Order: sequence, then structure tokens, then C-alpha cells
Amino acid sequence: MSAPVKLDVAQLRRQVESGAGPRLIDVRTPGEFETAHIPGSYNVPLDLLREHRDELRAHLDEQVVLICRTGRRAVEAEQALAAAGLPNLRLLGGGIVAWQAAGGEVRHGEPRWDLERQVRLVAGAIVLTAVLVGVLVPPVTWLAGLVGAGLVVASLTNTCVMGMLLAKLPYNRGPRTTFTAVVAALSDRSG
Repeated sequence: MSAPVKLDVAQLRRQVESGAGPRLIDVRTPGEFETAHIPGSYNVPLDLLREHRDELRAHLDEQVVLICRTGRRAVEAEQALAAAGLPNLRLLGGGIVAWQAAGGEVRHGEPRWDLERQVRLVAGAIVLTAVLVGVLVPPVTWLAGLVGAGLVVASLTNTCVMGMLLAKLPYNRGPRTTFTAVVAALSDRSG
């Protein structure tokens, strides 16, 4: 499998400003998307995209740029859509983080912590609690080791079970995103 084609912020900005820019698909959670997104982008959360990739193919026949926080989820989305036979897929190198750092236009909503920060908080809280409780009940300290092992596996496989679980919390879901709503938004594109 070939490496995904990445656009840097300057390349994408030129395409967007030309008026003939690609379809921007943001695969972050609805909560993350609501917090900050590139104007004109469509929110198609990664889990929804994976589940409906074949149906989405009919609505994404032009050039598509996939966006997430830093690029990892966009790579997963690219793999899913490429497997469904969608051509012309590109990734925004560095994701929304790079876009914002370069001063790209962003539409802001209700602020929320991003998923990676939440994973660090939960993993750190579990480890700290396990170590503190482990002083009184030594076997509990093994819980800290299990969290550490989970983080190593997440790094090696480039997946994160804790992140996937946290993404399902109401805090991260934001406004309900359904496949029907996504298709309606993609079909209603004017211009």
C-alpha cells in the first residue's frame, strides 16, 4: 500500500482560496469538530466513515482532503476510503493543529479538551491513583503497569482503545452526527 498524499497548509490554503478547492472531510469527533474546524469542512467522524465507507463513496467523487487533529485518524480514514475505491484522497499534513499554527481560518465553537489530552488525563489519573492506593494495597500497583502496557501497545499499533472509548462519551459526541445528516450535508453543497 502506498503512502497517503499529504498537502501542507500552504498548498491547501491556495486550493481553498482559489474557490475550486477540494471537499474537506474532518474525521474528528463531533465535539472536537464543534470546538474548532476549517470553514466549509464537513464532519464525518472516523467511526461513521468506517461503517459507511462504501455508501460515502457515491458522495465523494471529487478530490477529498481528510483532516483530523494531527494526522493519525486521517490516515485511517484514507485507508478505509481507498479500500472502498475512492480516488483523489489527500491528507492535511499536521491536521487542524498545523492549520491553526499557520494562521489558517478556523470557525470556533464551544471549547473542549481534545481527545489526546483526555487520554493523558485519564491514563495519568489511573496511574497516580494506582500508585497511591498501592502503598496501602500493593497489588493495586499492577494497575499502573497495565495502563503503561496499554500505552505501549497504543503506540506500537497506532491505535488507542482508551481514546476510542472516550470518543463515545457525551462530552465528545457534541451534536449528534448521523449518516443521514452527513449525506444531506454533502449533497447540499452549493457552488
